[in-house]
Amino acid sequence: MKPAAFAYHRAASVDQCLELLAQYGAEAKLLAGGQSLIPVLNMRLAAPAHLIDISRLSELGSIAVTETSVRVGAAVTHAELEADDGAYTALPILRQALVNVAHPAIRNRGTTVGSIAHADTNGEMPAILALTGGTAHAVSAAGSREIDAAALYIGPLETCLEPDELITHVDFHRFPAGTRTGFTELARRSGDYALAGVAMALTAEESTITGLRLSFVSVTDLPTALDMSEQASGMELKATTELCAAVTEAVETAIDPAGDIHATADYRRHITKVMARRLAVELSCRAPQPAAVRSSTREQPGTH
Repeated sequence: MKPAAFAYHRAASVDQCLELLAQYGAEAKLLAGGQSLIPVLNMRLAAPAHLIDISRLSELGSIAVTETSVRVGAAVTHAELEADDGAYTALPILRQALVNVAHPAIRNRGTTVGSIAHADTNGEMPAILALTGGTAHAVSAAGSREIDAAALYIGPLETCLEPDELITHVDFHRFPAGTRTGFTELARRSGDYALAGVAMALTAEESTITGLRLSFVSVTDLPTALDMSEQASGMELKATTELCAAVTEAVETAIDPAGDIHATADYRRHITKVMARRLAVELSCRAPQPAAVRSSTREQPGTH
């Protein structure tokens, strides 16, 4: 199928984009990488009267690593973030998850912030924003605001963004010293949406666990984080039987998968618990990742 007719606008600046959003509001859609939007338009699940292209805005194309976060602009592609060594050193979970996003061709065009704004619980990056307790920075002609990951999503494929708002960048918050992270998912074929996926961050001091967070792909209604720090705090790092039992119980309570033609709800629930246990064992035996990295900024070229 082909999309319904629309007026195309290429924004020359963020200010111009905001002017267009203020003018057209709910009749407009933003185009960055288009890897989520274009299929929706082609299937006519959405028929905006106006399409605002922000993909060439260099002011939205930087990756900045600070002492507390990795900041990713709205025009940064998955591939650019995946390849950024500074971002990987600061938050290895970004690359660990990004290599699982669809196919290289899609990662070369699709944007990380666009995936987050699309709000699909089958996507990897909304889960990573939730895991890190990240923040989305939204602007409109009326002003700006910061939205915590926990408040960003209000329904399937739905965020709290107003029709005239643009997410200029997101901050993935960095984990404390002594944290090791991992990501795993199961898909029928490489590049398909995952039947289920788990991201995990385990923090320890010497041989004692001090923090544990999980987030999920394809098995929850919203991209949310499961904070097990209270249950896991004080456990011996390699007491895997106790840790696995706690993780299994917590995951069982936290997820509510739906069944479809690809997998039953029970199967998704089972494999999620298995993957979570395996990650817990793996991370409890792994050396912690670097605690700090110097601040840096990578500017994106003016065009893609």
